[in-house]
Amino acid sequence: MLKSIRWKFITIYFGLVFIAMAIIGVFIIQNFEKYHLNNVSEKLYRMATDYIFPDINNLIMTENKDLDYMSEQLQNIIDKWSQGFVNEEIFIIGDAKSGFKIIATNNNNFLGENAINELEYDLIIEGFKGKVIDKDIKFSGNQSKNMVFPISKNGEVKGVLYLRYNLQEIYNTLNQSKWILTQATMLALAITVLLGFLIARSITEPINDVTEKALEMAKGNFDQKVEVKSDDEIGKLAEMFNYLTDKLKTTLGEISSEKSKMETILNYMADGLIAVNTDGKIIHANPSAMRMLNFFDEDILKENYDDLIGRFNRNLTLEHIMQNNNEWIGSEIISIKDSIYKVNYAPYKNEKNEKGGLVLVIQDITEQEKLENMRKEFVANVSHELKTPLTSIKSYTETLLNGALENKEIAKNFLSVVYSEADRMTRLVRDLLQLSNFDSKKVFFNKTKNDLVKLINNSIMKLDMTVKNKKQRLEFITKYDSLEGYFDYDRIEQVILNIISNAIKYTEERGKVEVFLEKEDNTAIIRVKDTGIGIPKEDLSRIFERFYRVDKARSRELGGTGLGLSIAKEIIEAHNGLIKIDSEVGKGTEVTIHLPLKEDNM
Repeated sequence: MLKSIRWKFITIYFGLVFIAMAIIGVFIIQNFEKYHLNNVSEKLYRMATDYIFPDINNLIMTENKDLDYMSEQLQNIIDKWSQGFVNEEIFIIGDAKSGFKIIATNNNNFLGENAINELEYDLIIEGFKGKVIDKDIKFSGNQSKNMVFPISKNGEVKGVLYLRYNLQEIYNTLNQSKWILTQATMLALAITVLLGFLIARSITEPINDVTEKALEMAKGNFDQKVEVKSDDEIGKLAEMFNYLTDKLKTTLGEISSEKSKMETILNYMADGLIAVNTDGKIIHANPSAMRMLNFFDEDILKENYDDLIGRFNRNLTLEHIMQNNNEWIGSEIISIKDSIYKVNYAPYKNEKNEKGGLVLVIQDITEQEKLENMRKEFVANVSHELKTPLTSIKSYTETLLNGALENKEIAKNFLSVVYSEADRMTRLVRDLLQLSNFDSKKVFFNKTKNDLVKLINNSIMKLDMTVKNKKQRLEFITKYDSLEGYFDYDRIEQVILNIISNAIKYTEERGKVEVFLEKEDNTAIIRVKDTGIGIPKEDLSRIFERFYRVDKARSRELGGTGLGLSIAKEIIEAHNGLIKIDSEVGKGTEVTIHLPLKEDNM
């Protein structure tokens, strides 16, 4: 039953109210008890010191007798002050010579008795030692507060004033209060269960509706709509579900259209394309490929791939690739007569999501060889950035087309990967476009008054999950609660996110990243310091170049485009600021940004 969200909600509400009422009840009872016990102690103390003792002291100072011989006068004193007291018992106890005899009391049942037999022995002894003692004692089911005061003359203890207060009435009141609190708790819990049930039902019913509609979608019925009944998170979920169904229908139509387009493109593309399975059988070759390989009919499909391609380059044979290239991804240059071709190859996945063979794309680079050499570095960088997401998109799309769409969970995961890889390509294109706009001075900066402390805190919050995943420490150190200035909030946030993100990426697990914010005159100084791998000195002078990476393989693995620092430099300089990097291999890197805050500085 507890697997249901509804009962989980009710259980949580029940537990919270129960704990709250228990804490409140304990707090009230304890303070109630403490308050009344303190009142009793204060009452007994004042009764002794303000009323009884002054009369006793006057008596023993005027009479040169032991207390035993003044029992009648002492009894008169007790009778005088005990009127109106119901729960208080007053005893005057003689010294050891009289055998600790009770010589005066307002309880005639104990008059003349041995105090040791009737009262608390330890308290009497302490009283004869000259001490004032306050103690709660439980005897025969009754609890009482006991206080003793020494009766002294000339520094010698002549007897003890023993006061006892019956606490039963107080504890009866406490027990009644406990019962009232218990009833209130039970009522609150009953109301909580009822309200929890109603609230949980209002939450779970829309979720159940979404679940039922999702099951219908999993069966291939995409004409599903969920009724939107509210503007809260549940309503948003319903809206997103409806949006998803519309988007999925559109996407499926687009995929079908793209498949048709792809077939047309393959047949009429200028580059040659060959697909071969793991058995070495050529399963597809477009007209351009047949022309480049000097085949002018369908006989190429009858050829063994290794025999065919081995005439030009043994490194492209399936046998060689399978033995020497675990990823099955690469490219080779081949020459056929007077033409030079570049052959790119990569694996495709079969219906079991395993490598089903190779796809080779043959490009005629005869006329472009010289130009290619000039553009080599740029093409290498961009192609490496795009190759992985394109391959992922293609393989996941093919898998979806081969039947994975029937499984909603797999389809959703695959579409998420396609979306993520497309987003990665979008970031690269966006960065390139942004740099192009910087070069052409087409960038507009919306410089308004903003809080730099808030901006940095928001940036750190966005990276919190990444930091936790790497078990790192990310600290923001500043003496300012707020530091306002005129700058483009979104652009500066982009810079801060890029710098801190780089620090996190290139710092090992359990490392430390610190962000400092200071101010000199009208300039904010932001320092991002990490304990990462560091940057060699010979690379520092080129670190802001476009596509420049110290460790290219690692940078791509971590998802960078190689353009972030270039963009950051452009943004800071557009704010009349300065950015610099200091680093030492093995110790870490520190990025310092000087950002003017005054409006007239921009």
